[in-house]
Amino acid sequence: MLNFHSERARKLLESAVLIYDQDAVHNAIKQVASHLNSHFGQQDSPEFPLVLGVMGGAVVFTGQLLPQLTFPLEFDYIHVTRYGDEDQGGKVVWKVIPRSNVEGRTVIVLDDILDEGETLAQVKQRLLDMGASEVVLAVLANKVIGKAKPITANYAGLSIPDKFVVGCGMDAFGYWRNLPGIWAIQPDCLKE
Repeated sequence: MLNFHSERARKLLESAVLIYDQDAVHNAIKQVASHLNSHFGQQDSPEFPLVLGVMGGAVVFTGQLLPQLTFPLEFDYIHVTRYGDEDQGGKVVWKVIPRSNVEGRTVIVLDDILDEGETLAQVKQRLLDMGASEVVLAVLANKVIGKAKPITANYAGLSIPDKFVVGCGMDAFGYWRNLPGIWAIQPDCLKE
């Protein structure tokens, strides 16, 4: 079984096309950090934002972004998904809800990709329902899908085409979150 997974993972990447290399990703993360620092570094408030990384996709983006933020913050994570081990979105499933008190706070949500927007729209609404005063969305990549989304990111590092992508936290069937760049997977490789 392990050999099957190894072969499948390698096959996914063999014909993949590089969209953004590691330097482009680092520059995009630096740009998002700069925007967040400009926004939150100027605030003269005793309260500081709660930053929530959406696991597992946002792990790479979050890990590279946090050290670049120059304002006080509290960090935690949430785990919500529409994909599981599939390559198409389904029902939103909350695996870990916000553990910190969000009432009356500004919450910055970090995610790897704004795809169709359903998951992040539900995340934002849930945080607002829990009493957050403001929810700011920052994503590494915004997928251009050619139709309206239920939500937009306040800050997005990269625009990507309407392709299935892996790398920098994004995966296909659980593989290749660890790639330092962003790669488009060929559609025929996504079939069983």
